[in-house]
Amino acid sequence: MSVQPEDLFRNIVSHCKEYGFIYPSSEIYDGLSAVYDYGPYGVELKNNIKDYWWQAMVRMHENIVGIDAAIFMHPRTWKASGHVDAFNDPLVDNKDSKKRYRADQLIEEAIEKIQAKVDKEVDKAAKRFGDQFDEAMFRQTNPRVLEYQQKADETEQRLATCMSANDMEGLGRLIADLDIADPVSGSRNWTEVRQFNLMFSTQMGNIAGEEGKLYLRPETAQGIFVNFLNVQKTTRQKIPFGIAQIGKAFRNEIVARQFIFRMREFEQMEMQFFVRPGTEMDFYRYWKEQRMQWHLALGTPPGKLRFKDHDNLAHYANAAVDIQFEFPFGFRELEGIHSRTDFDLSSHQELSGRKLQYFDPELNENYIPYVVETSIGCDRMFLAMMSHAYTEETVPDAEGQDAIRTVLKLPPPLAPVKCAILPLVKNKEDLTAKARGIFDQLKAHFPCQYDEKDAIGRRYRRQDAIGTPYCVTVDFQTLDDGTVTLRDRDTLRQDRLPVAEVENRVKSLTNMALLLGRAG
Repeated sequence: MSVQPEDLFRNIVSHCKEYGFIYPSSEIYDGLSAVYDYGPYGVELKNNIKDYWWQAMVRMHENIVGIDAAIFMHPRTWKASGHVDAFNDPLVDNKDSKKRYRADQLIEEAIEKIQAKVDKEVDKAAKRFGDQFDEAMFRQTNPRVLEYQQKADETEQRLATCMSANDMEGLGRLIADLDIADPVSGSRNWTEVRQFNLMFSTQMGNIAGEEGKLYLRPETAQGIFVNFLNVQKTTRQKIPFGIAQIGKAFRNEIVARQFIFRMREFEQMEMQFFVRPGTEMDFYRYWKEQRMQWHLALGTPPGKLRFKDHDNLAHYANAAVDIQFEFPFGFRELEGIHSRTDFDLSSHQELSGRKLQYFDPELNENYIPYVVETSIGCDRMFLAMMSHAYTEETVPDAEGQDAIRTVLKLPPPLAPVKCAILPLVKNKEDLTAKARGIFDQLKAHFPCQYDEKDAIGRRYRRQDAIGTPYCVTVDFQTLDDGTVTLRDRDTLRQDRLPVAEVENRVKSLTNMALLLGRAG
């Protein structure tokens, strides 16, 4: 079934709440903007995503280890990292609607609209010329396409220049030149663009004023950097080696939107890889390909993933690329790979007065390592998985309401529930007792669920909706010969097998090693 992107996104958000994946936080008090709670199935899926990342990153690499650093850190940490002085977004208010926006996002949306005009011209020409159409030639020669593309490219370059130079006046002029209107009111009555620091602050104990000021960490990387030598010495690692961490981070976003894509409280999965200076670009290319392979191992079509180099490098980086995923609202950043140079360790060494150098026995010298970072938002990965897995399809040979089913085609190792045990009918004590026995046998080996309410077809649909890859149906033949049917979520095929074989069959089909082997 074909669903429009905006309808698909709306359906996914609705599905997440209806089936216990994600709820608005403190909803009984009308919620809290851009804060969400993960429900019973959501927390299982999220934990499985984290487990897949952790195993691929830590277990599969003998030179990568993990830590779990505290959320609160000494406030000078954020001075050294540049967050106190430079962790800002460009803020602009509309005087008429009283709405607040990120100036760069308004400009990026304007660029997307110009690019959409290019695509519209190409689509019209493709329909007009049919098989004779040469898209590359059309893009290079059509005057209207060239005009639109030039405007989009020039605007993108002006935006990158303004962002690199922290030129707030330039961003304001760009908004005016593009004649950008408030999406809510249509008003063009804007304030000046100004800097807005994204860190949440709080106070520690009974210490008042700036001395007691703490920040909720805006990223997890700094907990790794300040522990660099602790980890290196206690694990006896040699360069190159990595430190991985999964943890919460907090950003006071100006505009938090698109469900869990941009939140104020979120979870990151980051790995900092410490390398010898001069070798960082080799490892940058290595991790760029490794991380793309990790995504492709999940069965995500290559066309839904792409690399996007940064036009505007962060102050700490000499190279940066995003892995973008095609969400229902377009291609957006899913993961970043950055060559951070030695900025972080050097800054912490200078401000703390403590040496953060590594003695390289091969070179017989001390140096501050360079760092290559991979950083992925766990919540964004969750949304990417839901966006790709959510499917509305017609069931062959079915009629009426049964002809349409909503199914989450999640990779079986990531599914919240691996197997559901269903007695064919509820009111037959011998059937339910047998089904209960199978459930009790299997629940210690993988997440499974017992369900006897409603007709068997409706129970299948419920399991499809939460992404359960396999259903075991206990019927009257089970009582005679000890066999059950194993139903495959995606193919709808049902195989007969002995009860004694169910555990090993489901284990083999849902084992995380299946993904790890493909991830490389």
